[in-house]
Amino acid sequence: MVGTSAYVRARHPVRPRALLLDALGTLVELRPPAPLLQRELARRFGIELSTSQAQHAIAAEIAYYRAHLDEGRDPESLAVLHHRCAQALCVALPPSAALARVEADMLTQALLASLRFRAFADAPPAILAARGRGERVVVASNWDVSLRDVLARVGLAPLLDGIVTSAHAGTRKPAPEVFEQALGAAGARAGDACHVGDSVLEDVAGARGAGIEPILLSRDRAPGPPGVRTITTLSELAGGP
Repeated sequence: MVGTSAYVRARHPVRPRALLLDALGTLVELRPPAPLLQRELARRFGIELSTSQAQHAIAAEIAYYRAHLDEGRDPESLAVLHHRCAQALCVALPPSAALARVEADMLTQALLASLRFRAFADAPPAILAARGRGERVVVASNWDVSLRDVLARVGLAPLLDGIVTSAHAGTRKPAPEVFEQALGAAGARAGDACHVGDSVLEDVAGARGAGIEPILLSRDRAPGPPGVRTITTLSELAGGP
């Protein structure tokens, strides 16, 4: 009997339970970029901006990036995307003689230096706790191909079993393809996974569409939709579904 059971387990291995996680707003946050942009433009080019001017320019750049982030599919196309984001920033900046002298590549570097991410304090322990429970942890995020580098810089990449971006998947959440690729990276079935994110549309509706249990992360403590498990910190994941 023991031999037969071992044979059955070998032919039908237990699939791991998977924890899928969104990135921005769930694992990492963007440090306020407007003050950093003010500092970078003043330091590099002598361009002085008011707070409102910096906020306006950054908002224009972020809007452009969000509309085009999937175009950053590889290092070459990512460089083009960064350049176009800098152009969107430039158009939104107050015109000046100093700005007119700034080359496109230099402005792109100043922009990138203004975009800095940091991990939420609850992210590393939540990932480690999930792995301690035997779960495979994979990020599923609407992001360009630089996400792996971003997560590496904040110390999260080594803790993960996989990273799937919309740029790699060729479509964005809530489309099921992003979730399906994340399940593939985890080696898990939809029924053996849950997905945590902060967007009702992208994360909750997207996960449900892929047959995955959704968990809404509401860091601002806003109530979630009826019937959706809602947490306010990742540490609450230890309590189970």
